[in-house]
Amino acid sequence: MKTPGMRLVFGALLTALFSMPAQTLAQITIGVSVNIEPPALPVYVQPPCPQPNYMWVPGYWAWDGVGDYYWVPGTWVLAPQPGYLWTPGYWGWGDGGAYVFHSGYWGTQVGFYGGVNYGFGYGGGGFAGGEWRGGVFAYNTAAVSVNTTVIRTTYVNTTIVNNTTINNNTHTSFNGGPNGVAAKPTPEQQAVANQPHLPATPAQQQHEQVAKQDKSNFASANHGVPAHAAVPRPATNVAELQHSAVPAKAAPGAKPYAAAPKPADAAKPAAVAKPAAQQAEAAKPANKLPPPPPKAPAAPKAPPSKPAPHPPQAAHPKEKEPPEHNP
Repeated sequence: MKTPGMRLVFGALLTALFSMPAQTLAQITIGVSVNIEPPALPVYVQPPCPQPNYMWVPGYWAWDGVGDYYWVPGTWVLAPQPGYLWTPGYWGWGDGGAYVFHSGYWGTQVGFYGGVNYGFGYGGGGFAGGEWRGGVFAYNTAAVSVNTTVIRTTYVNTTIVNNTTINNNTHTSFNGGPNGVAAKPTPEQQAVANQPHLPATPAQQQHEQVAKQDKSNFASANHGVPAHAAVPRPATNVAELQHSAVPAKAAPGAKPYAAAPKPADAAKPAAVAKPAAQQAEAAKPANKLPPPPPKAPAAPKAPPSKPAPHPPQAAHPKEKEPPEHNP
């Protein structure tokens, strides 16, 4: 695997910025490109839609700008204006063996999102979760979950769900490349891409930043199975996110995500194997130093001198003992 990294892809965007009308500039974003394969999409339960005219924004893997992916929980977002639908962002295999993120956008039609099956109406092509009827959004309960106590505009249509679902048993989260979804935009989807768009709402942008602050959302920590997979509304802080989120399960058939080595570890030079001859030589015990030369014997010590004998003294006459006293 290549060394983790990040680069900003400018391409022909600078030229496009000066050649497009001002109303279309909202769709122009700088894609983030990385050389680490995104994790698979996890499996989770969709929270019911809390209010009318809220649109489902599927969860996705974002890049932290350093060396790891983090999960942005799926959530319901108020449409910026009636008649607008959300086209999810997606990772696509780019030139030079890198994965480029294409940002999502709001428009009157749903465009190409890589053929990625996000579920809940986003089966890989188009949108089957509902439709606008005048200024009110009607929800297709065959694809999405709604709170029917506050939302009364619903219908059931299973045909459109089946016709817009791309089979993706491994829950692949990117388009193209060796292991990605093999899908290309249709002429209709290419036309949608050229229409005026609106970027993610401020609530969506804040939601993404809050998700980045939740360390349990990082793929290196959850191995591709985030504990906070989806929330009813965009989160404004980490505590709110963790309190209201539903957990995820690993996608059937998906490989567990293995985090890439950290940049500090990757920068360390790898150990170079020594030739067999050098290894055998290194295995031998080191030669011992020659023993030191024997020390010269110490000179014998002289015996200690004896003191001179004293001259014999003259014997004294033995004194007579006193007689015993008898009574």
